[in-house]
Amino acid sequence: MSQLRRPMTGRFKRRRIMDRAMTFAAYACAALAIIPLTWIVIYVFVKGIGVWNARFFTQLPALFEAGGVRNGIFGTLEVVGLSAAIGVPVGVMAGIFLAEYGDNILGGTVRFTADTMTGVPSIVVGLFVYGVVVLNTGGAYSAFAGAVALAILMIPIITRTTEEMIRLVPNSIREASLALGVPRWKTILRVVLPTALSGIVTGVFLSVARVAGETAPLIMTIFGTYYAISKNIFDGPTTTLSLLIYKLGGAPNPEVVKVAWGASLLLILIVLGLSLLARLIFKGEGAKF
Repeated sequence: MSQLRRPMTGRFKRRRIMDRAMTFAAYACAALAIIPLTWIVIYVFVKGIGVWNARFFTQLPALFEAGGVRNGIFGTLEVVGLSAAIGVPVGVMAGIFLAEYGDNILGGTVRFTADTMTGVPSIVVGLFVYGVVVLNTGGAYSAFAGAVALAILMIPIITRTTEEMIRLVPNSIREASLALGVPRWKTILRVVLPTALSGIVTGVFLSVARVAGETAPLIMTIFGTYYAISKNIFDGPTTTLSLLIYKLGGAPNPEVVKVAWGASLLLILIVLGLSLLARLIFKGEGAKF
């Protein structure tokens, strides 16, 4: 018996050592991922918080002195809001189709396209919208063109999230509704969709956070301007916080660069707030299912 126990004991020790080593490696990798992110947030906070004052939020940018980012805040809300108005209905409807009717060739094609579009560089989307929208409207940069570009980036994320959330709804709920004689479309609208609503909203917030900091497609669609605030969404350049950061960050005046740091901090807090809100909603959805 003692001869049989020794190899088992040695094997157990090796497994325990390997388990601890891999656990340590996992924690070390997690720390390596968190440390740079924390460092960036702290660094931007230290650099940007000093310029936060009433002037920062209410004045327009200046090239030779510390100005504000009022037009960037307004432009971000305008462009991102328009993109959500375009992208959310399309993404949600596409996700419903994939989950409920997508087990066929068309559904597989849509699903593959959505997965592919998730990895397409944003500058390519910006160039596409420039050729399709901007050039066909007389070369007019506009908030609408920027919103279309961001909506194209949002739709694949919302589509796949909506599909996965709807697939999590138990079939017994669908069957109970159908057994009562409720049509399938009404079952989806009145039963399935409300059940998965929290998860769908989570995907929407994550997609908005994803596009809120985009810069490359906006350079080619809304152009960016220091002073103007767009009053016509279909005509005239506008700007966003991300574009202001891009432009002000390269200014020769250190005071102007500080404004860019302040705008960076504001944009990080916006994206962080949307992400935290999405996590809270997702947590509630996980508890439900």
